Amino acid sequence: MIILLVLPIMMIILFGFGINTEVKNSKFAIYDPSNDVATQGIINKLNTSEYFTIAETVNNPSEIEQIFREGDVGFVLVFSENFYQNMLHTGEAQIQMITDGTDPNTANTLVNYAMALIGEYQRELMQISHIPFQIQPEVKLLYNPGMKGAYNTVPGVMGMVLMLICAMMTSVSIAREKELGTMEVLLVSPMKPFIIIISKMIPYFAISLINLASLLLLAVYVLHVPVNGSLVTLGLVSLLFIFVSLALGLMISTIVETQLVALLISGMVLMLPVILLSGLMFPIETMPLALQALAQVLPAKWFIEALRSVMIKGLGFSSIMKEVIVLSVMAFVLIAASFKRFKNRLE
Repeated sequence: MIILLVLPIMMIILFGFGINTEVKNSKFAIYDPSNDVATQGIINKLNTSEYFTIAETVNNPSEIEQIFREGDVGFVLVFSENFYQNMLHTGEAQIQMITDGTDPNTANTLVNYAMALIGEYQRELMQISHIPFQIQPEVKLLYNPGMKGAYNTVPGVMGMVLMLICAMMTSVSIAREKELGTMEVLLVSPMKPFIIIISKMIPYFAISLINLASLLLLAVYVLHVPVNGSLVTLGLVSLLFIFVSLALGLMISTIVETQLVALLISGMVLMLPVILLSGLMFPIETMPLALQALAQVLPAKWFIEALRSVMIKGLGFSSIMKEVIVLSVMAFVLIAASFKRFKNRLE
């Protein structure tokens, strides 16, 4: 009954609000060595629209890459020196738009919106002065200049597959003991609940390592997605995510009574949020605040962000510390919840 009545409501909310290709209130940074009337006019044009919001001003071009590593802005607008003077004397002025190419669809959307607003400002300027000004935007995509879609989708699919498979494997482990009637043997055994829970996890952890290796080999040699960062860093964050996903399945297994219910929850119920709210297909920033908050509790969201940072951007361990800390806290909470639930059943 829960599947029949709750799932349709869940689907219409997630699909209705989660699937959104529009980009609104995207943050952008500015490097403006000219700081003249024309550059300020373009900046105000972008900032007053519903699509963009100024995040910060860059004082040195060397700071641009660090901004993208922090992941706070969608693109950086770089003006040429003497922008307005060049436009008055030569009729031409240059703007460079630097975007994060790890998500080519979002980057392309941001560029199109920005170019449309810049073109609108240019037309307004020409109507006032009757001079055929030409503002020439130049687009530069960091990390993915070829705009290959696999650079964005492969890390996301890896996160989705690992989470669903790991959660489904362990979700049936304790539920199977209950359903087959062998739980009594475990209850009267001298093993502590923590040992039983960890023992249930170890075989599936080994299987997950094989899945991880096969996914990485396919990503690199078949789909041609590079691993620009450290393999050690990639391996460590992947192992942590696998542990979190297995712990999530174990917690589900301690709650339900049958394998069928465990599979429905770990497979069907988890699949929609992971696909729509993890950043796999759609940017989280464009979603309503309630769904953005819900996305923060999904382990796949943090793993996908870390995976893209390491594989595509080539960042080190220090750059993904936030993701590692969040996943570590999730692992502790899930294992503690599983232990408490299992311990209550022992009593």
